[in-house]
Amino acid sequence: MTTSNSQAPSALMPTYARQPVAFVRGEGIWLYDTAGRRYLDTTAGIAVCGLGHANPVVAEAIADQARTLVHTSNLFQIPLQEQLGAALRDVSGMDLCFFGNSGAEANEAAIKLARLYGNKKGIAEPTIIVMENSFHGRTLATLTATGNAKVQEGFGPLVQGFVRVPHDDLAAIERVAAENPNIVAILVEPIQGESGVRMPKNGFDYLKDLRALCDQHHWLLMLDEIQTGNGRTGKYFAYQHAGILPDVLSTAKGLGNGFPIGACLVSGKAVDLFSPGKHGTTYGGTPLGSRAALTTIQELLKGPIDNAAVMGERIMNGFRANLGDLGVTVEGAGLMIGVVLPVPSCTELVARARDAGVLLIVSAENRIRLLPALIITAEEADLLVSSISALVRSFLAEQGITGNSSKVSA
Repeated sequence: MTTSNSQAPSALMPTYARQPVAFVRGEGIWLYDTAGRRYLDTTAGIAVCGLGHANPVVAEAIADQARTLVHTSNLFQIPLQEQLGAALRDVSGMDLCFFGNSGAEANEAAIKLARLYGNKKGIAEPTIIVMENSFHGRTLATLTATGNAKVQEGFGPLVQGFVRVPHDDLAAIERVAAENPNIVAILVEPIQGESGVRMPKNGFDYLKDLRALCDQHHWLLMLDEIQTGNGRTGKYFAYQHAGILPDVLSTAKGLGNGFPIGACLVSGKAVDLFSPGKHGTTYGGTPLGSRAALTTIQELLKGPIDNAAVMGERIMNGFRANLGDLGVTVEGAGLMIGVVLPVPSCTELVARARDAGVLLIVSAENRIRLLPALIITAEEADLLVSSISALVRSFLAEQGITGNSSKVSA
């Protein structure tokens, strides 16, 4: 492997099959490569930069804080961390926060909380119900919780204490409850993201059903809102569509608009589980990270979340109008959108789109996963729809799938 501007071997471990493009500047939903070419970014850093690239308010807050105080450690009080915790409490309805540096760390905290909960109930082998096709991270515990054999391959023995059921299958959960007295929690994504934006068949009512099951069996309801949180679905958190409250909530990605920070929040019966010495972090909730996340929350509440709901409907309806005649379906909420193609694989669309100046993610072989910045305008949303629709229509025509060609004006 070589870098784009040198023949020297790369010093990086090959953990990614990186695309042949490097970006040096961003503005809103646009990225600019080393040659100055502009790309429409439908990924937002994989649901991270909700306020867009190089948001000036967040950038200034980070710069100002970096000039003031970057790090002390959690051995001391951190006023900005307290302010951030209060802001998250206000937007979530949860009670207490723990800050780490990533979504995987937030989910690790959630898993530890579930085990503490079980052990305090006298359960020697506490077990968490997780879902097929889920994704919760790449640490050993979160890797085990993840429902993807491909990402687990080669890392055995995996961590004990998980039982997997099909996603969106309440009857399967009831069967596990009848057979396994060690269940202490359910860990679930409100919308599955890495597997291609998969909505439960009853939408967010699925969360109401899970909440009722957890109450019935005295389990913790633990929601992984790493990707769905921070305005992505048109509410600050996706569970707010259902009018319920989880016991444990993990979030990250869009929390710092690109600055690495994650959080695990608790309420109800999970509030008293952690005590001094039970969990910790060196970098979690630093003054710099807290300032970045606090500023991001403040900016998200000024309109981008409402915009995500409106623009998400506009984009989904646009794809239905443009591609519905080809058997293409669309699902999602807000600006977390899956475009499902009627073919086994459409991964080659990533390169085709890049050549056309559009950045795409394809998940589960035949699902385009769209995660644009929440500040996308109507004009940009229409451009996104027309550009991708033209690419999809051309691609499907090559597969022998044709419809009304007048549907798209690219």
